[in-house]
Parts: sequence; structure tokens; C-alpha cells
Amino acid sequence: MSGRLAFFFALIFPQGALPCETALLLAMDVSGSVDASEYHLQTAGLAAALRDDALRDLMLHRRVAVSVMQWSGPGQQRVMIDWTAAESAAAIADLATKAAAMPRAFEGGGTAIGEALFAAAAQIARAPPCRYQVVDVSGDGHENAGSHLSLARQRLERSGVQINGLAIEQIGRAVSGYYRARVITRDGFVETAAGHTDFARAMRRKLLRELTKPAT
Repeated sequence: MSGRLAFFFALIFPQGALPCETALLLAMDVSGSVDASEYHLQTAGLAAALRDDALRDLMLHRRVAVSVMQWSGPGQQRVMIDWTAAESAAAIADLATKAAAMPRAFEGGGTAIGEALFAAAAQIARAPPCRYQVVDVSGDGHENAGSHLSLARQRLERSGVQINGLAIEQIGRAVSGYYRARVITRDGFVETAAGHTDFARAMRRKLLRELTKPAT
């Protein structure tokens, strides 16, 4: 968590209070299977979802902190947007602008989902203290590089972190089935996009679902 974000939370929340409802890390696949146009559809789709009125209002109500990470093969994980508090409509609009303009961290590379989850765990550890911690993995294929996917998933689950998936399909539901079997936690879910052109709709639907947990 950045010093600026920590200072903001310290100002507005009393000692001992949880500063937000959900810390949400969006982990986006930029491996070799994602071409330049598909990458643009992902960043534009995330930005479009964040500009949705219903989602904006829900983020404000639920007090959300968001971070975005890109991942590909072994050793290829990079935080592109650090933890950002959705404390106002202007802050969410700025987050959408940053998402739309994100440069691509890696060109090519394999699909190392396990290593992406280990990197996600490190970033979640830097999040503000929130009631829920969610890692949101989007991708268009099975793991074909790296290792320890099961171990990474178990480590996050044991820490109370929920892993959800956004499976980008081309034909059938093979990626969705793989994410359900190997990637998400027991309390997680998979949203399916019918190709990268459907990414914006699927991202909006998934974010709405993630943020409509009953308040406790």
C-alpha cells in the first residue's frame, strides 16, 4: 500500500476500523496468446466497466480498493496500478483513465498462472486492511509454464483470499472448466467471456457480482 493511500485511510477511519469492504486485485493475462488488438480490448473493457454508473455507485457504497497487475510467463508479473481507494466518483474515473492507458508490461511469454498467484499474494499483502480480499484472474488459456499452481491457490485460500476467474473463451468452455477445477478457490466463481470482444460485458458483470456480497 502506498504511503499516500495509508495516510488517506488514517485520516478518515478511526483506529481499529476497517477502511474498506473489499480489496480487489485484477490480474490480467498478457501472455503470448494475447495479440495487440486483444490486449486493447482488455484494457478498454476494464475502463468501460469502471465507467459504468451502477458499478461506480456500488464501489462508492462498498468502499473498494483496487489494484491491477499484468502477468505472463515465469518471472513476468508487474503491478501496473497500485492500490487505489475508490473514495469518490472522480477517483474511479481516474482509475478508468489509467486502465485504458496502461502500457503492456510483457510481449509474448507463456501462461504461468501459479506464479501470477504468488505475485498476487504479495500484492494482496500490501493492500489496506479490508473485510474481503479478492484476486481476480482473467485469461484465455491453461497454464503452460511455471509450476505450483495448486500450492499458490491453497496459500491464498488459507489466508482467506477469494480467487475468482474471468475465462476468455474462443470455442466451447474449456478455459472456464479449467479455471473452475484448478484456479478459483472453493468460495470463488468463474465468469465467461465469449472472446475478447465480450471482455467489457463479462468484466462488468463479474465486478458487480464480486461487490454485492452482503455487508457483515
